Amino acid sequence: MAKQTTDIIEKSLHNLLNDPNFLPELKDDARDKAIHSLITILSTPNHIHKSYLRIARENGVIERIPAFRMQHNDTLGPYKGGIRFHESVNEAEVINLAALMTLKNALHEVPFGGGKGGVAINPREYSTKELYQICTKYVQYFNEILGPDKDIPAPDVGTSAREMDWMMSEYKSIHYGKPYLGSFTGKSVLNGGSLGRKEATGKGVYFTLRYLLHDYLQENHQQLAQSQTQQAAVALGCQNRPITLAVQGFGNVGSVTATEAYHCQYINNTIVAVSDRNVTLYNPDGLDVPALAKYAAANRGDLPFTKEQNVEAGIRAEILDREAVLYLDVDVLILAALEDQIRVDNVERVKSPIIVEGANAPIAGEADDTLAAKGTLVIPDILANAGGVIVSYFEWLQGRETQYYSESEVFEQLHCKMGKTMNKVYPLYFSSNKSLRQACFDHAIMRISTILYAQGKLF
Repeated sequence: MAKQTTDIIEKSLHNLLNDPNFLPELKDDARDKAIHSLITILSTPNHIHKSYLRIARENGVIERIPAFRMQHNDTLGPYKGGIRFHESVNEAEVINLAALMTLKNALHEVPFGGGKGGVAINPREYSTKELYQICTKYVQYFNEILGPDKDIPAPDVGTSAREMDWMMSEYKSIHYGKPYLGSFTGKSVLNGGSLGRKEATGKGVYFTLRYLLHDYLQENHQQLAQSQTQQAAVALGCQNRPITLAVQGFGNVGSVTATEAYHCQYINNTIVAVSDRNVTLYNPDGLDVPALAKYAAANRGDLPFTKEQNVEAGIRAEILDREAVLYLDVDVLILAALEDQIRVDNVERVKSPIIVEGANAPIAGEADDTLAAKGTLVIPDILANAGGVIVSYFEWLQGRETQYYSESEVFEQLHCKMGKTMNKVYPLYFSSNKSLRQACFDHAIMRISTILYAQGKLF
């Protein structure tokens, strides 16, 4: 497992060791032994599954592609987590992401465990027919461990509803006559998916920011004003004034987050920069986000990255290097690309006092410590990007009941569930010297540890 997650798990458990509300039944030596057991259990996956998918390319060449499915912990329910198609996929990364899913589900009280899958390819280099073959082979190779009550994959980086439809169809063929609608989530609505699933992660990412700077600040202004933390001062400083936002990544998460911000009536915010794999577009007066989203949808997800393309899209923007988005002097930086975007070698160049993690682990461990020391308010991935798994849970329920919610019902329930989580962790964060990430992990680990103890797993 990646060092960062292991360290946070261990730190959380040592934080909880002296908390009188944490496993009060255990005293002295028994308590120490339980902490040691929990560190061992939560720092290691239950199962590691890997294989090489045999794929026949259209040019006649046979490839063997590394593929993984990691099952970290199923204490709270069936394993749950996305399948990513990306050339950087490796065993350690997928194990780490599976652990994060365990804790994310525990934090938001979603009755799933943590899993994750991956295939080491760049999907842009494969034809539709080849991608279909990769999806069906993935299900064939891992079909024994997948299922509505075993392990339920969803889309991730490089995959979408299309791939989930293909995979569910293959699962249905293999397990003929058995329940199949809940075997994959993030499917198209036509194939039993939930309305709002595609937008759920991006909407949830922006909702955490909106809730903090509007709902929570309004209801808890006095408490924050009395707080001695620099992060409370940062939050209060953004209240009731225009703020600027930059969004790194303009895929499914980043584009939806930017669109939510663009149309938000609760916060006076302006999107001044967005970026993708090619470019950063910057306009201090604000970007036309709907026009950018329209252009990207028509151009395989890419933003306009030349002067001619910007004219074609009707966009007025300065064209900057793709990493420039990280270093702009803006109030809020939303990271919706890939992991390890802010690292030890570039963290000192980051100016934003508030950062929201729309992607998984976009801030490396030591860089996270540096930001905390600077007083940067980081809304972590475990809190911010849980919209996808929460609505996946709603999709799973709808598939079991074969009764479906309207889009407005989905988003209402999403906001309600995320709001309950934030009302638990924000007070802990603003009343202590912990980072918000640590406050979230402490709460998640307390919950899963209590359940492990109640199930007799610590003896």
